[in-house]
Amino acid sequence: MDPRVVGRLRCPVCAEPLTGAAAGAARALRCPRRHSFDVARQGYVDLLAGRAPHAGDTAEMVAARADFLAAGHYDPVSTALAATARAALEDTPTADGGAESGGGVGAYPLVVDAGAGTGRHLAAVLAALPDAVGLALDVSKPALRRAARAHPRAAAALADTWRRLPLADGSVAVLLDVFAPRNGAEFRRVLHPAGVLLVVTPAGDHLAELIDALDLLKVDPDKTDRVAGSLVDHFDRAAETVLRARLDLTAPEVATLVGMGPSARHTDPAVLAARIAALPEPVGVTLAVRLGVYRPR
Repeated sequence: MDPRVVGRLRCPVCAEPLTGAAAGAARALRCPRRHSFDVARQGYVDLLAGRAPHAGDTAEMVAARADFLAAGHYDPVSTALAATARAALEDTPTADGGAESGGGVGAYPLVVDAGAGTGRHLAAVLAALPDAVGLALDVSKPALRRAARAHPRAAAALADTWRRLPLADGSVAVLLDVFAPRNGAEFRRVLHPAGVLLVVTPAGDHLAELIDALDLLKVDPDKTDRVAGSLVDHFDRAAETVLRARLDLTAPEVATLVGMGPSARHTDPAVLAARIAALPEPVGVTLAVRLGVYRPR
């Protein structure tokens, strides 16, 4: 793992710093109190320190997400995140009022994606920030196997974002939260005072055509209020943008899109397949998400 990332990590048991250690042919991270955490051969480190309350996305859901994202359908989201992160760091002054890369968050800004999935959005942000390093956090091992390979400057760790994050206080320059749970208190603890939190949530008409035609799970009408409520004690919203795009999908692409989300767990596969087969091609679908920009209080 990149030592610039390891230097920001903390032991999930005692919160002491972690360093790389060799144990025979195995790779591991250890703290001064000798807690040890193996780096899997797929490239991610297990910093869960106990059983997770759930296993996260399944291998099938992750594979569907990887295929759909690789086709570029959600590239408008990745592009917006990258541009917003770059602008946010450029607008951040250094301690002496200068404008060096990374602003006041250090020579090697750390970008963390909480609930990173395959790491595609993290990779896009790192591509826009050549001095930055990245860390993908997720509770799904199949997702982390992909996220660990998403970008040469990205590392990956198994972690539950509802618990204490395995990161030092104020160590993160850019924190991404894309369709993922929001732990406001922990996000504020690990974010640098000059850092930025970028939150992506579905707008009310996101995938509306598929929700109606396939009877999928609907976007919570109180979603915006719930997002604000989870962050209001720790962050101020600096800006919000609604991104919209039209997706023209084939039937197999619709099946992949449904398979990568929560509706895959709540719909009978045979019924869903029949409904998708009845759709005219191409299937016009609305991509509509909110991108919120938050600064720590």
